Amino acid sequence: MSAYDIPLRTLTGEEASLADHRGKAVLVVNVASRCGLTPQYAGLEALQKTYGDRGFTVLGVPCNQFAGQEPGSAEEISTFCSATYGVTFPLLEKAEVNGDHRHPLYTELTRFADADGEAGDIQWNFEKFLISAEGEVVARFRPRVEPEAPEVVTAIEALLSA
Repeated sequence: MSAYDIPLRTLTGEEASLADHRGKAVLVVNVASRCGLTPQYAGLEALQKTYGDRGFTVLGVPCNQFAGQEPGSAEEISTFCSATYGVTFPLLEKAEVNGDHRHPLYTELTRFADADGEAGDIQWNFEKFLISAEGEVVARFRPRVEPEAPEVVTAIEALLSA
């Protein structure tokens, strides 16, 4: 199974998949509205604005598994993201990223190791996976790596110039 084949749902409940973004570089991020890392939304939106016209998108996946930091409904999440951070990138429905009910997308993503060679469970909110235009995971950035950190920007630019 390709990551493109995994069924997803948008925050508004519509059917979706990574195949909707085929041909684009995609940064998949598990997000939360009440986390110390929530200001990373600003950096994610900056990446979207900088690279969106060049074949890139951020894809946010709200998750409430870490200290209950995303308790809101789909409407509350959408309102928070647009009103607070001006988010224009797509958001998926709330999902679990670890454990027995882990979303199949995260079953695939968590097989990929980070820069230290560690694969496995998501550590916290705002863990990032960069997926190539061909649907392959090419990089994993842990939660404290800011969206606009040099290693993230370099990896995105490498995909966009390939």
